[in-house]
Amino acid sequence: MKSEPKAMGHGIKQRDRVRMADAEVTDFLATQRTMTMATLNADATIHLVAMWYGMLDGKVVLESKAKAQKIINLRRNPTMSILVEAGDTYDQLRGVQIAGTATIVEGLDVMWPAGVAIFERYNGPYTPERAAAVKAMLHKRVIVELQPTRVTSWDHRKLGLPPMPVHA
Repeated sequence: MKSEPKAMGHGIKQRDRVRMADAEVTDFLATQRTMTMATLNADATIHLVAMWYGMLDGKVVLESKAKAQKIINLRRNPTMSILVEAGDTYDQLRGVQIAGTATIVEGLDVMWPAGVAIFERYNGPYTPERAAAVKAMLHKRVIVELQPTRVTSWDHRKLGLPPMPVHA
């Protein structure tokens, strides 16, 4: 009996092959610089913004103006997702998506550790001489800590595909 060809999109499941281990997720997040953050607007549309971020105690943290739309959205509904991705061709695509709940942290003393983590990521090691810069960065701002409920990851380099050309 002749078998029918599989319909488009019904190929071999490769999800398990491309999934990153926890340590790979941690390393990937530590080496990337920008994430895309999604929150929900009052009309249920998605608000997307590119953000710098830091890692504190294994969690993604970011700082934002206290009156920014994303913070207004999170105060109303703390659901958020982030995406960090890399790769210019299919065979090199890597990424981590984290869905979860935001905790908004206010007050300079409790914001400080996250502020330092974010500052160091983009400006080099923190020293007491740089305290004024961190304090200025946190002025009229809040910290958002992402409490993950689901982490999805992929690394297409694990598929061993031949390199693909990059088209301009």
